[in-house]
Amino acid sequence: MDHPDPGPGKLRPPRDSGTLTLKDLLDLIESALAALPDLPLEPAALRDALALERTRDPAHGDFATNVALRLAKPARRKPRDLATAIVAALPASDIIERTEVAGPGFINFHLSPHAYAGELARVLEEGPRYGAVPASGEPDRHEPTVVEFVSANPTGPLHVGHGRQAALGDALAALLQSQGHAVQREYYYNDAGVQIHNLALAVQARVRGLKPGDTGWPENAYAGEYIQELAADFMAGKKEHTQDGGEVRASADVDDLDGIRRFAVACLRNEQDLDLQKFGVKFDVYYLESSLYADGKVEATVNGLVASGKTFEQDGALWLRTTDYGDDKDRVVRKSDGTYTYFVPDVAYHVTKWERGFHRAINVQGTDHHGTVARVRAGLQALDMGIPAQYPDYVLHNMVKVMRGGEEVKISKRAGSYVTVRDLVDWVGRDAVRFFLVMRQPNSEFTFDVDLARSRSEENPVYYVQYAHARVSSVFRQLRDKGMTHAREVGARNLHRLTAPHERALLRRITQYPEVLTTAARLLEPHQLAHYLTELASEFHTYYNAHTFLVDDAELRSARLNLVTATRQVIANGLGILGVSAPETM
Repeated sequence: MDHPDPGPGKLRPPRDSGTLTLKDLLDLIESALAALPDLPLEPAALRDALALERTRDPAHGDFATNVALRLAKPARRKPRDLATAIVAALPASDIIERTEVAGPGFINFHLSPHAYAGELARVLEEGPRYGAVPASGEPDRHEPTVVEFVSANPTGPLHVGHGRQAALGDALAALLQSQGHAVQREYYYNDAGVQIHNLALAVQARVRGLKPGDTGWPENAYAGEYIQELAADFMAGKKEHTQDGGEVRASADVDDLDGIRRFAVACLRNEQDLDLQKFGVKFDVYYLESSLYADGKVEATVNGLVASGKTFEQDGALWLRTTDYGDDKDRVVRKSDGTYTYFVPDVAYHVTKWERGFHRAINVQGTDHHGTVARVRAGLQALDMGIPAQYPDYVLHNMVKVMRGGEEVKISKRAGSYVTVRDLVDWVGRDAVRFFLVMRQPNSEFTFDVDLARSRSEENPVYYVQYAHARVSSVFRQLRDKGMTHAREVGARNLHRLTAPHERALLRRITQYPEVLTTAARLLEPHQLAHYLTELASEFHTYYNAHTFLVDDAELRSARLNLVTATRQVIANGLGILGVSAPETM
């Protein structure tokens, strides 16, 4: 028996989201509860007790609720008796085929063919908009949201971990937009600090003819062929355009370390931007760490921390009492040499997010940044600006291991010590990289199997999903070749003929799509959408292999073609959110 989960996974969407049938069911149950005179609860409390869940086994209906179990104690009634009373009080509705009380007091709902027909008609009518929620006046959606991701140091090519961030961050932003949120994609350029200095030293050493491992090669300097390329371009006096419309011209002066730094950063920023464009990711804003210093925001943040009374001096350094906010130890703000620790500009940066009106901020970062979570939040709390304690939200991901030919690939010739995003895209294509990098929970260990990503088999999930879309398109090419017709109106009137188990299973899966979007956006889990698309593709391929669509019976043919058209539409919509194409042929 399927038991509804009363926890965070329960389905109680806003009235302008989710499927029509789900909202209608919620309304019907609320009406039934209101009709029971002996429930000593306010309407708001009754609504809070109401949760619906999709059943795992169709034999137990389409939806189930445990509302009777949750209300039995305040109502002073046995759960099963209360469930029976709720069922009896349900208003008549053409979306319910039958209801049943199960176990100690669960209520199972079996949807009628009319309910499925209505939702299928909605898919066909709304097309690319199906599953999306228009922007509304609800406060949690009306507030602008900033999603920050990638935010790589401009010190080298983007590695596979950055690729996972790019795929996750862009999919998260698209999911939130699908639910009516106003979203800004933001890239924070760490263009200040010791890493940038090490980059300049590496390029300068290459200009002087040194190689990694030579005597005199700077400690912690970057290696890889790209450093030699930067050195050659610098000595050739090349110029590089900057993203603000300016340009940086190489001075070809080996002693011009600042000029080397500016030239190398400009080159690598442009290279990273080109890689992201090739990956299909575009940002609305690029925010420079250096601007926080130039605009006095880091200094203002430190002054604010001192004014809060949460700092203290020790050993010539300025410390913040982060333990007051749950950190495991207090943290240095300003070192004894007068420089700031790396978390200070991070706090200043998040102050700017708040001040720019982004009262919801989501950061997609690697798990190696886990330690900064408590420090940044502690710094924001110490400033006493009214920022919530859990601001910002974090989505932390594990790194990616790349396998090829049964062996782990650890080195890229150009990058020197890691596999780049460009390597993966060149090997398997953008679609496979983007799908693979979001199809697992972010905090899970993930192995990117290059050979699997290149295979044309059902074991390759992105191929399997895209092939379902292409297969539907091939059906319509066959329709034209055979001189047959597809009348949507005729199909809509005959959806009651879709009675085969494979047809009911596919209908059931299609109508789950809006709920999947709502849940994936709420939990910040795009892998749920990737998993759903794989299941939908599986249902379709099973249906395709078991039934003939282009039958002589025009009514049945049109009904089946309506069903597969809706399947294709939902696959295209879902792939679009993940940044993956929906091909017509494969």
